[in-house]
Amino acid sequence: MSETAERVSIAPAPCIDVTPLLRIVVPVVLLGLWWAGTASHPGGLIPSPQEVGTALWDLAFGGINDDAFSQMLLPDLIASASRVYGAFLLAAALALPLGMLIGRLRIVKEMLEPTLQLLRPVPVTAWLPLSMIMFGIGPKSAFFLVALGSFYPILINTIFAVRSVEPRLFEAAQMLGVSPARLFPKVVLPASLPGMFTGLRLGLGLAWVVIVVGEMTGVQTGLGAMIMDARQLSRTEIVIAGMAIIGVAGFLSDYAVVALGRRLLAWSPQHG
Repeated sequence: MSETAERVSIAPAPCIDVTPLLRIVVPVVLLGLWWAGTASHPGGLIPSPQEVGTALWDLAFGGINDDAFSQMLLPDLIASASRVYGAFLLAAALALPLGMLIGRLRIVKEMLEPTLQLLRPVPVTAWLPLSMIMFGIGPKSAFFLVALGSFYPILINTIFAVRSVEPRLFEAAQMLGVSPARLFPKVVLPASLPGMFTGLRLGLGLAWVVIVVGEMTGVQTGLGAMIMDARQLSRTEIVIAGMAIIGVAGFLSDYAVVALGRRLLAWSPQHG
């Protein structure tokens, strides 16, 4: 056998990446079960996938129902996204430095942590009446509730990340001549960043969860307001369409945070 033939015979078979197929298995199965469950009950309380798809098309482009929901997808999505990202940035701006201080300084921990831990179990829905009293009916209340929902995941993960920094890193830094004043930016912050990004990811995901509750405060536009209006009118297909839109928006937001974390934390085994 020639050398060329031998090389051909032992060449490894090409590897086929089945990851994309694995990712769509569960959605396809769920979609099939949904279709099977509604096919025998047309016009029932639970709409079929076709009805939800038609509702999505009308929300985006109109021309089917021509009602109050037609062509409202983009305005509602922009309104909700502006509240979600604005409230998330505010929550991060407060929770990250506060979490680092609580995790590092004992005096700040003793002053603030008991109060924050007392307030943390209170659900966002319980703050709904109080937020409407404090900020009135409208976008400000929704903004407050979304920021509150994002605040605690970021805070708790930041505190845990700071407290989990290896003591050996401080010893090594001191041996290299790093002053106590520079330990925080040189040691604590870099070592805590992976945990902080986990908190940011959770906080942004929860912001999309809370937006429906936040927009129950009398706002006129937004995905949560659309879902609430559709519920009152028994437009279940609009409700499910709104849920799907929030799911996609939350998924894309999470993907963006993960991609940013991988780029900024390429040195970390958890994000490289």
